[in-house]
Amino acid sequence: MLDFNHRPKIGERINLLVDAGLAVERGSTPSRSYLGGSRLGHPCERALQYEFAGASKDEGADFDGQTLRIFAIGHVLEDLAIRWLRQADFDLYTRKGNRPDGEQFGFSVAGGQVRGHVDGILAGGPDLPDLGYPALWECKTMNAKNWRETVAKGVVQAKPVYAAQIALYQAYMEGTVAGISVNPALFTAINKDTAELHHELVPFNGELAQRISDRAVRILKATDAGELLPRLATDPAFFECRFCPWKGRCWA
Repeated sequence: MLDFNHRPKIGERINLLVDAGLAVERGSTPSRSYLGGSRLGHPCERALQYEFAGASKDEGADFDGQTLRIFAIGHVLEDLAIRWLRQADFDLYTRKGNRPDGEQFGFSVAGGQVRGHVDGILAGGPDLPDLGYPALWECKTMNAKNWRETVAKGVVQAKPVYAAQIALYQAYMEGTVAGISVNPALFTAINKDTAELHHELVPFNGELAQRISDRAVRILKATDAGELLPRLATDPAFFECRFCPWKGRCWA
């Protein structure tokens, strides 16, 4: 029932305008026409297939304004982490020529159908145990709960999607940056709630990189053949399915 006596306060009105602006910005961003390396570790291959094919999401499944703000804050925090590492004497490259308008480092395979863009490459820096150069640098921002879990268990166990991304990037970037798969990657996690930093070294996992690469090929072939890959679960109430933006399409 509409409440005709409720008059939105100034803060509510401004937030609606801010969120509307964010929605316009997101709507003007072209959709991916490729499989992103940062996504290939997602547990459900069918969801990745829907994403690659550009399948319409369920009604109401698009990100709301608050979520878009969270994403934007994450990007700003990553920019800060870059600045902090450079101030700590790390020779960190995030774009070619280290120019703000330079092209991102990344890879493109399978005719451009699988691509990835790395957060950074450490070309040099402080002499620290087990850290060699060049090295892949990947940075993620997390809430306090996820950050504590990552610190306690390590990124490979706590965040397998990130581990898959790191392994794949190390493998495919080797052709461009010799030695990047020999040296462990440096993974940085920022606690959004407390500004605490977690850094850990992630040795190259060739078996994982091959498994994720094979998965990409499987998704491409199935999509080209018009075949749907198996669901992750047998029950739509499964945790991953409940929050999937293609739940209705998948289980219909």
